[in-house]
Amino acid sequence: MTRGLIIAAPRSGSGKTTITLALLAAFRRRALSVRAGKSGPDYIDPAFHAAASGSPGCNLDSWAMNPSLLGAIAQNVASNGDLFIIESSMGLFDGIDGPPGRTGAAADLARRFQLPVVLVLDVSGQSQSAAAVARGFASHDPTVRLAGVILNQVASPRHREGVTQAMMHLGLPILGSVSRDSRLALPERHLGLVQADEHSDLNMRLAHLADMGEDQLDLDGIMQAAAPFTSTGDLSQSIPPPGQRIALAQDAAFSFIYPHLLQSWRALGAEIRPFSPLSNEEPPRDCDACWLPGGYPELYAAALASATHFQSGLIEFAHTKPVHGECGGYMVLGETLQDADGHTHKMCGLLSQTTSFKVRRLHLGYREATLLSDGPIGRAGEKLRGHEFHYASVIQAGTDRPFANFTDATLRPLGLAGGRRGNVSGSFFHAIALA
Repeated sequence: MTRGLIIAAPRSGSGKTTITLALLAAFRRRALSVRAGKSGPDYIDPAFHAAASGSPGCNLDSWAMNPSLLGAIAQNVASNGDLFIIESSMGLFDGIDGPPGRTGAAADLARRFQLPVVLVLDVSGQSQSAAAVARGFASHDPTVRLAGVILNQVASPRHREGVTQAMMHLGLPILGSVSRDSRLALPERHLGLVQADEHSDLNMRLAHLADMGEDQLDLDGIMQAAAPFTSTGDLSQSIPPPGQRIALAQDAAFSFIYPHLLQSWRALGAEIRPFSPLSNEEPPRDCDACWLPGGYPELYAAALASATHFQSGLIEFAHTKPVHGECGGYMVLGETLQDADGHTHKMCGLLSQTTSFKVRRLHLGYREATLLSDGPIGRAGEKLRGHEFHYASVIQAGTDRPFANFTDATLRPLGLAGGRRGNVSGSFFHAIALA
């Protein structure tokens, strides 16, 4: 029987990812079959989860995914596993002001799947006050059960003793106490952690995290705290595959695609054919659609501009077959891309906008998109849910027809955005599921 739990915290930056990876690596070392999920629209952490667990992970987003799709994705990933660990995004109760169960918060997942929560507390700069934080989380919502806490960033045995004594009055088990250790930190850049496949020493890092898990986490207590996990659902609200054979750009510049999309496309009979623009590869010509996901093209703009075989091949592909770009892919479909130093690089020119990473502004939030034309991502009038997360800006909008009409998570109008020309479409929007 699969057992499950949620690793959460009061806020971002508390050490949830470090603790989750340590648990996955340590339990895997014990020869357990471990599975992992990430709440919310995070496309970086699941790759680390997969590396630590040895199994594909998933995103579970209660705002973007309806309950049936949410259940199906969770079941597909967790099935045949011994332990299913879901890592919360932000704080446990952080989401939008939406209908019950559809806020995007990890607490929605705790209620739906009846999973206990292990709260990671960064206790740096505090001692007994940590118990007050834990008490608040334990009593905030009676439908969300706290199974225990893990203390993180403990400075000394005396520090640990002060926090532990205060916690004793709450009746909450302390399931781990992690000392400060700069070696546990993973490098970051502007959209989050440096991607898993960019770490040449990732196996060594995971081994160190497994050591920490064995030494400083109560693995037996955490396993006992986990609850039986079962789920049902179907993939009917998943975005259908854009073609039978899909050319997927995949390398360090193009890596932000949700695991559940690829899994559902394959389940529906589609074949995924990866190719690397950074290696100057063109999309396979026998494919019938091309998908350029998000990533970090702004870091590789010069290399992409000199990848003439990729660009000419993509242009030829787009003459007769659909091409869609999300976020970074959308930037590469445009006329030019300005890097952080202000240098301008020629892109594919299949759409007419120009984008800049030098002109930086954070764009972050859930989005609902109403498609304006038929295309590889859906038919005109269909609604999709997803999000934006980027710092790049459009500095010249171009002359293409807009791709979609957008609202935020509360359905407040944001207007028309993206572009569409012939067989080519794109926008900064990352699609997650049908609305």
